[in-house]
Amino acid sequence: MNHPVPIPRPRTLAELARRLRALPPSCGGVRLVAVDGHAGSGKTTFAGLLAARLDGAPVVHLDDLATQQAFFGWTERLRAQVLRPLALGESARFEAYDWVAERFAQPRVVPPAPVVLLEGVGAGRRAVRPALAELIWMELPAADARARGLRRDGPELAAFWERWTAAEAAHFAADPSRPFAGLRVDGRSGELLPADPG
Repeated sequence: MNHPVPIPRPRTLAELARRLRALPPSCGGVRLVAVDGHAGSGKTTFAGLLAARLDGAPVVHLDDLATQQAFFGWTERLRAQVLRPLALGESARFEAYDWVAERFAQPRVVPPAPVVLLEGVGAGRRAVRPALAELIWMELPAADARARGLRRDGPELAAFWERWTAAEAAHFAADPSRPFAGLRVDGRSGELLPADPG
């Protein structure tokens, strides 16, 4: 994620897609682009819209690699099952975690496309950044993102959100992603924002 020459901020998803395609590959022949932010900030929706602009770019959802027992314990699974194969020009193959059955079950295949999106809380963590071509941060305060997530998931998952919120806060305190983002996206409007100068 080294941009020695300042790049004009894209104003539209089409401009962003063109910019991402023009970046040098970062993981074998793949431009790996992370979409990070608080749970409920709009990462999945934005990644889907961006993937469509990238002619159906594959999206790796970190929810498929995390577990109920270790929300952020997916680093080695990501390295072994996704990053290493892509770096070798091979398809990544892994089983997605079933959050109801609490086991890895559903097979996923991710081809080494020109751009692959990595979406989820912690996608821009320290251990992953060397493999990234770009890091995008969804700009929505944690409290607002949590309120949105609770509305989406319903009161029956309130206890889960309590556990998640504590784990997420601890993760970002120890390993923040936002300061390293090259681009931010307004989690309410979808507007593309420049990197935070501070």
